[in-house]
Amino acid sequence: MNFQGTKYPFDIIYEDNHLIVVNKEAGLLVQGDHTGDKSLPDYIKQYLKEKHNKPGAVFCGVIHRIDRPVSGLVVLAKTSKALERMNKLVRTRDFHKTYWAIVKRRPHPKEGKLTHWLVKDGKKNKTTAFDEDLGDGKKSELSYSVIGKLNDHFLVEVRPITGRPHQIRVQLSHVGSPIRGDVRYGFKKLNPDRRSINLHAKELHFIHPVKKESMHFKAPLPVDDFWQQYDTLDSIKSRDIKQILNKNLNL
Repeated sequence: MNFQGTKYPFDIIYEDNHLIVVNKEAGLLVQGDHTGDKSLPDYIKQYLKEKHNKPGAVFCGVIHRIDRPVSGLVVLAKTSKALERMNKLVRTRDFHKTYWAIVKRRPHPKEGKLTHWLVKDGKKNKTTAFDEDLGDGKKSELSYSVIGKLNDHFLVEVRPITGRPHQIRVQLSHVGSPIRGDVRYGFKKLNPDRRSINLHAKELHFIHPVKKESMHFKAPLPVDDFWQQYDTLDSIKSRDIKQILNKNLNL
């Protein structure tokens, strides 16, 4: 996105007085870390200062995070009131996310639910999945379905039920389906850009914390040749959903 001559590593999907929803590029931090690299909130504050010509500090609250190599939707709060209310939605699991992941090996069965207990090693910034609770793990659940296959890879739609660090990456890896480019969790090689993995935060659904309206957002796939071929499956999926809805309406 370009604004007043400044190029930002995200596109704005929605903005009002309370929230801003962006589609971020892979490689951008959602929250600052030990690297000191510029984060998404840093860029958002810069954008808001330029847009509104604000001389003072700008508020930008992080509501949820997606990993640095992951692309897709992120919601940030523009006021402390919105941040507090959105944090409550996340805690009560009234904040629904859908991801697309590309894997080399299809998970079995084609659709289902994964339940594991995850243990994070803070020093290595890596999470391990276990099939049972060994005492120090956090229960982690997600549902998934395989949408289709292209070029010897499978597109999997994932809906996390819990929100644990690296959850989708480690759970898919644990069942033998590591995400393309994710060498941290078992894929054999990096993606050509060496900064992304093929995991995209594609859809979000929640009730607006102030307007109390149902909000649904969908992010286009990254502008990348490998990702773009899966747009055809997105069109098929959208058509199938419409057919199901029309069939239900005729019952």
